[in-house]
Amino acid sequence: MSQRVSLLLGVHAHQPVGNFPDVLKDAHQRCYKPFLQILYRYPDFRFSVHFSGWLLDYLLQHFPDDMALLHQMVARRQVELFGAGDTEPVLAVIPNRDRIGQIDTFSRKLAVKFGQRPQGAWLTERVWESTVVPALANCGIRYVTVDDYHFLCAGKTPEELNGYFTTEEDAHKLDLFPISESLRYKIPFSPVEETIAYLESLADHHSLNTSSAAVYFDDIEKFGIWPETYHWVYEQGWLEHFVQSVLASDKICTRHYSEYHASEKTRGIVYLPTVSYIEMNEWTLPAHSANIYAELLQQAKTSGWYEHKKAFIRGGIWKNFFSRYPESNWMHKRMLGLSARLIELPMQQRTSEMQQKLYESQANDAYWHGMFGGLYLPHLRRAVYNAMVELEALLDIRAPRPSYFTEDTDLDGVEEAYLQNGVLQAVLKLDGFASICELDAYRLKHNFGDTLRVQCEHYYQKIQAGQPDTSGGAVNGIASAHDRISYKHEINAEDIVADDHPRSLFVDRLNGTFIAYRSVAAALENNHFQSENTNYPIHKHILLDQNRLQVAYHFTAKLAHKFSTEINLAMPSCDGMGGRYICQGRIPGGFGELLELAGMTEITLDDDTLGGSVVLKASHPVTLRAHPHFSVSQSESGFEKIMQATTLLLEWPVTTQELIITLEINAR
Repeated sequence: MSQRVSLLLGVHAHQPVGNFPDVLKDAHQRCYKPFLQILYRYPDFRFSVHFSGWLLDYLLQHFPDDMALLHQMVARRQVELFGAGDTEPVLAVIPNRDRIGQIDTFSRKLAVKFGQRPQGAWLTERVWESTVVPALANCGIRYVTVDDYHFLCAGKTPEELNGYFTTEEDAHKLDLFPISESLRYKIPFSPVEETIAYLESLADHHSLNTSSAAVYFDDIEKFGIWPETYHWVYEQGWLEHFVQSVLASDKICTRHYSEYHASEKTRGIVYLPTVSYIEMNEWTLPAHSANIYAELLQQAKTSGWYEHKKAFIRGGIWKNFFSRYPESNWMHKRMLGLSARLIELPMQQRTSEMQQKLYESQANDAYWHGMFGGLYLPHLRRAVYNAMVELEALLDIRAPRPSYFTEDTDLDGVEEAYLQNGVLQAVLKLDGFASICELDAYRLKHNFGDTLRVQCEHYYQKIQAGQPDTSGGAVNGIASAHDRISYKHEINAEDIVADDHPRSLFVDRLNGTFIAYRSVAAALENNHFQSENTNYPIHKHILLDQNRLQVAYHFTAKLAHKFSTEINLAMPSCDGMGGRYICQGRIPGGFGELLELAGMTEITLDDDTLGGSVVLKASHPVTLRAHPHFSVSQSESGFEKIMQATTLLLEWPVTTQELIITLEINAR
């Protein structure tokens, strides 16, 4: 009988920090629970699992019975637990001290909760940079899984990738398992018989004195949450049929990664380039470059040489998301600044709460965008900012900052001015707009400047081309989410026009033309700006007073012109039921509706999710035009419109010498 192939099957379960409770409950009911229940019935089927730390805490609290099944499977040595950073950060983009802290925190959690400290680790989004090796090794991690694509990019051939390899960095050793792309696309999308036949075909692909491994480690959400998969995997019985077929095969045996690692030798030394999985190559590129890359891939596939040479057609790296999306870069650099402030505190002043808030701010999901919403989802960005604002307040108590300072936080060559009084913080971008890019309310733990501008995305080509919905199932098996084109909402041409200005607070126009400001040097600390492109100077003065942000405009001449300012506010309820305008004791509408009021001097934006309100006051009557600001993104559910902010446009004729706009922020 031929040697058996070792099936090293692992699943990765993750939900973003701050995700909606209904989403978590649905994910558990349609995926985590039935998956564990089916596998529990087959104790001889060995597999590995990684639950991200935040999700694991949630499941232990809300679904203890199902977590008890997992505990029993660990105890009877059916399950091997994999480690990672506790809040699922991309390890390559956080400081080394935080990598060690995140990995060790999660490893200790698994040891306490399940009695098993992990030897292997899951790398978030399979992002590989060799700089992460020392932190993993120092935390007792002996091996990680990355895509076989990573190895192909290093010059390996597919035939070589049936075991594990060894790498090193700064004298720290780590072993690497190549995840099979073929298995990623077959499990669970192809019929069971086809998948088993493929696995059995690998049984004879072994070297002298070594056993071949079929390496699979991918999102468990493919088993029930992705479109069509619940019906396919559970109702039609794919998973149970697959487990039974594997156990019945005389050419396949299931093993833990730890078992294979202990009994087999390394295939040799390897040094991998900085890379993630194939799809990320396209997602991380700007739209124009991504379109070129996609065209090149299509040409390669049409010509029939893509599979053999795909490793040599490489796009961007994960960190390109920071240069592509200013909002992502801003969050990342703010997080790095807070990490540096925390480590500067004397050890006795640091608390576990501070550390946890820092780790929450490092959760990966809000920093990037691809097939999944990520950066485009306001509640994910809000979770990051909530943690950062709370941490900043705690740090300010122990190491107070000045009420005013400037720095180039996001390393874009333009300085920002910080104003803070312990209640509010306003961050001004000194780029000519003299607008506010971040407005934090410490009591509410919220950043009202957390919006997202519309920029061109490479997948907008599919919308512009009017491609039909192709969300139906495949002829054999079901279609992967990567191959589907579907529409969750109706998308029009005007919905995907890129913004020509930042979506910040107090972006000013005169007769529709943006005003360019310069700082008045003699009064810089008073945040006094003067227009440069108007016939008569317009002065803009920004200050904080307790829970009030005040922006005063001074006009040096009465003009037959209309002046306007645009205020984009991140209101957590978005276009849901919890957000409303209140004016003169009545509710004229919600944040998701159009609103126009003439002669307005005061309006309240009340938000249940926020647990507070913003009261806008004008010293003279203005015309208010309010509308929701949407962006268009793609997700596994299709193209969709997502509300990013409430846009308030205030307009008035230049007939008064001064007008003062005040935002008063109140907690309930």
